[in-house]
Amino acid sequence: MIRPCLPWPHQILRNPAADVAEVTPEIHAIWADMVDTMEAMPGYGLAAVQIGVPLRLAVVDCSAKRGQAVLMANPVVLHASLQLRAHEEASPNLPGVFATIERPRAVTVQFLNARGAIENRDFVELWATSAQHQIDHLAGKMYFDSLSAVKRSMLIAKSSKLRRRG
Repeated sequence: MIRPCLPWPHQILRNPAADVAEVTPEIHAIWADMVDTMEAMPGYGLAAVQIGVPLRLAVVDCSAKRGQAVLMANPVVLHASLQLRAHEEASPNLPGVFATIERPRAVTVQFLNARGAIENRDFVELWATSAQHQIDHLAGKMYFDSLSAVKRSMLIAKSSKLRRRG
């Protein structure tokens, strides 16, 4: 089921999400909705908080064919490369705008996978960018938080203007 994304500045987007105690059928149902929502955007990832679910759940799919979504509960970055990579990032919570953000080119992420087991996975390039972007969401951070105050204000104002135009 495709779920609506919360509009910025909804409070859920600024609060750290709660840990997931175990992977249950309810968690699988949320993940399924998240994948449907991500595919409908289209996007490369989605955090549960973006659709109003305050749990540490994320999905990432940067594959060319799609259908390769990595389902993550309680993801944390264990290791990040020193080499940075710039990429244009956006969010359905603040539609119509984007900014170029530099993040580590590669990361190792630990999470509970779909079977409920702890998994460590290496992500590189776009996969790494998307995983970090989703983990930030789960901590109550938005991609534009790394911008200067002036750039951030301009980005938010532009999105608000686009939203008012309809």
